[in-house]
Amino acid sequence: MLSLTGIRKSYAGVEVLHDIGLDAIGGEVVGIVGANGAGKSTLIKVLAGATKRDAGEIRLAGETVALDSPVEARALGIRTVHQELSLVPELSVTENVLLGDLPKSYGLVNWSAAHARATTLLSRTGFTGIATRTAVRRLSVPRQQMVEIAKAMASEPRILVLDEPSAVLAGDDLDQLFALVRSLRADGVLVLYVSHRLDEVMGIADRITVMKDGRIAATTTPAATTEAQIVRHMVGRRLDQIYPARRPTPGPELLSTERLSRDGAFTDVSLRIRAGEVVGMFGLVGSGRSELAECLFGAVSVSSGEVRLAGRPARLRSPKEAIAAGIALVTEDRLRTGLVLGLPVRDNASLAIMTALCRRGLLDRRRQAAAVQSMVERLDVRPRGIGRLVRHLSGGNQQKVVLAKWLLAKPKVLILDEPTRGVDIATRVDLYRMIDELTRAGLGVLLISSDLTEMLGMADRVLVMRAGRIAADLPSAETDEEELLAYSIGVAA
Repeated sequence: MLSLTGIRKSYAGVEVLHDIGLDAIGGEVVGIVGANGAGKSTLIKVLAGATKRDAGEIRLAGETVALDSPVEARALGIRTVHQELSLVPELSVTENVLLGDLPKSYGLVNWSAAHARATTLLSRTGFTGIATRTAVRRLSVPRQQMVEIAKAMASEPRILVLDEPSAVLAGDDLDQLFALVRSLRADGVLVLYVSHRLDEVMGIADRITVMKDGRIAATTTPAATTEAQIVRHMVGRRLDQIYPARRPTPGPELLSTERLSRDGAFTDVSLRIRAGEVVGMFGLVGSGRSELAECLFGAVSVSSGEVRLAGRPARLRSPKEAIAAGIALVTEDRLRTGLVLGLPVRDNASLAIMTALCRRGLLDRRRQAAAVQSMVERLDVRPRGIGRLVRHLSGGNQQKVVLAKWLLAKPKVLILDEPTRGVDIATRVDLYRMIDELTRAGLGVLLISSDLTEMLGMADRVLVMRAGRIAADLPSAETDEEELLAYSIGVAA
């Protein structure tokens, strides 16, 4: 069905896709894996018609196609669910799902038929319980991902490209996604499944293609390989230890809350974070984790309760006040709330310290460049060059730029909301080591994650949230994934 031959693509003289060749047939799930910067995102954009290749041939059902635009790709039956959402926030769920194809009657939109069709598409994908009249901006990121998938299904694609589709899904939602992929395979649809979660790829794919440095490093099947072998193909080395050794006894309290509440989000949350400690926070979608993080960062107000910094009451009425108090937040949606895509790495990484870099009201570009260059080298942001626009970086390297921004602000408490979403195993290890380094230097970290293995591997203690309340506070060394999940769904003994 799909054949790629000699695909090449360069940016600013740097070739990011080198002679890519790939063949796939209908009714097949092809897993595509690789470290951040391996070329996966660029390849996906080429297939989506969003990026023009420099060389090579694409054949669909034996016919050569240009794929010069997303419109052409859609007309040929290729739909892509990108890692970063492409919804229109102010429009309703229905308007997004049926964008450009709303049913009409006598020249007017037939809203009754439109909402019914959107509901049917959401049901077909297995994602029920989403109000179709609701504006997308009011939905959580996982719910938005569900809408994105339903939107791709609206045109009944021949080829469906899923880029990190499970990055924000967990539990039953993840099971529904896998059921959908299997159903599409049975219907003869070609599914290209791009993911950093190797266990998922091993379980859902018929074949696995490994990319490294813009090339195809290996093509294999789940039966003929192991996760460890795939990692070696991805990074060219073994990753003997993913998580750092446990930290020593934590120091003094840096941040605490007492019966903190926000109407409709969370209730009576009491927690504490100490110097040198990683406090994990686990919970299912809608448990209130991200809303709590936003309140601690001053982005939204609380209804009642108290926040204390170093034992003293604090009112954090804005992010500016939170930053001044030594609190930083890496949000779960880096493109919408973490980066300015039209600016280079240099300006994004220095956003939180612009005032400090000014002299007599003017930005000192030399000081800015020196500070940012040192931090991006420390975090190994690739490709090199602080003048490069962040929109041209891979997801993992964009995340490193967000982290660089906050590390330059020298926080005392770092809140990380799903920091490894869409990040490959090698970059995860880099982030884990950086977190360990920071806590050993005395920072306190609140790590919010849906990855149970990550929770147990990185956190000293795990707070489990359910329905806006803390259901458990457990030492990570004395619990397991089953217990954390049990508390999160309310069935713990």
